Amino acid sequence: MMDLKKLTFELLLSNRRSVQDYQYTVPSPDSYPYQWLWDSCFHAIILSHFNIEDAKLEILSLLSSQFDNGLIPHIIYWDKMAKTDFPQINWGKDQTSSITQPPMIAYAVWQIFQKDNDKSFIKKVYPNLYNFYRYLLTERDPHQNHLIGILNPDESGEDNSPRFDLALRLPSIHTIDENRQKRFELADQNIKCNFDASFCMRNFFWVKDVPFNSIMVENLKILSQIAEVLGHSEDAKFFLREQEKIVEAMKKFMFEDNLFWSTFGKDYQKIKVKTWAIFAPLFAQILSKDQAKKLVDDYLLNPKEFKTEFLLPTVSISEDSFDKQALWRGPVWIATNWFVYKGLIKYNFLDLAEQIKQSSISLISQSGFREHFDPFTGEGYGARNFTWGGLVLDML
Repeated sequence: MMDLKKLTFELLLSNRRSVQDYQYTVPSPDSYPYQWLWDSCFHAIILSHFNIEDAKLEILSLLSSQFDNGLIPHIIYWDKMAKTDFPQINWGKDQTSSITQPPMIAYAVWQIFQKDNDKSFIKKVYPNLYNFYRYLLTERDPHQNHLIGILNPDESGEDNSPRFDLALRLPSIHTIDENRQKRFELADQNIKCNFDASFCMRNFFWVKDVPFNSIMVENLKILSQIAEVLGHSEDAKFFLREQEKIVEAMKKFMFEDNLFWSTFGKDYQKIKVKTWAIFAPLFAQILSKDQAKKLVDDYLLNPKEFKTEFLLPTVSISEDSFDKQALWRGPVWIATNWFVYKGLIKYNFLDLAEQIKQSSISLISQSGFREHFDPFTGEGYGARNFTWGGLVLDML
């Protein structure tokens, strides 16, 4: 039988890098040889099951390149000379990107704190967290409607998900090169507007994404707890109020036909494409129990939607855009499984959560630590030695 914990630890050690005084983990040495924001949050969560100090170092390296305005960039190019096929994108900066990614860092910090109760660590990183989440609450919500906007599909962590076809003016079926070209053009436009979030979103790409906002809600709850532990009671109240406002805004602008939909533009046009994003609100407990049950019954357990041989496809098989091999357009990803697993646990769908967990373990057992997997056969695709598979340890 596969020793999953041992293999995961060996993978993380193999993918570990050190530069100057910083230590970080690359998602895949060949395909992704840099440091990514939410990847490092996942790495810290996984590392907390092995070595707390390594988990802390992962977070500290991530925070080392935070911008003056509070943004934490989604890529840090520690080794620009690394051999990779990853595209060289013009972000207007040399050592980092100029955009961010889903704000999972408070969650990762809290998980570390739960393991060793080291108040000095959360005290050290709290100013960084405070400034990052305040940046998102202000710069990414220029109309003060309490939904966080993204200015590039890459900020979702799901670069070419069909959720962004509408905003990129792409048909539901297109090539990865066509998608990539649109995103490169968008990055060039972002440079021209100096990555000024309000201006860039208004003129080029403005999506309020369901997973991003759901993750924000859960992380603001946790940030409130961190602030409380540190004695910042006013901050704690503030972050709690802000997450409540986002929940209400999601219900007002995103919810229709018992599903939460990402929206596009200043008029909040709903993007009605069924991706795993419809399950993301489970992670932050935004749905009522009845709504959650209907969501699970109608979609997660429906063989015409998301109930495939291996759970959970990232796009419903009923969608025209579904492609079992294309990045974020159908294959199973362990990270999205982790989000849905955590959400199902919160709503006491324990048997279904167990199925997600076992399916994730089966995929790794069959195909190894691959980037994503065929939802019908379990065949592995994309990057090899990909760290996200280690999240199964956080499901055990």
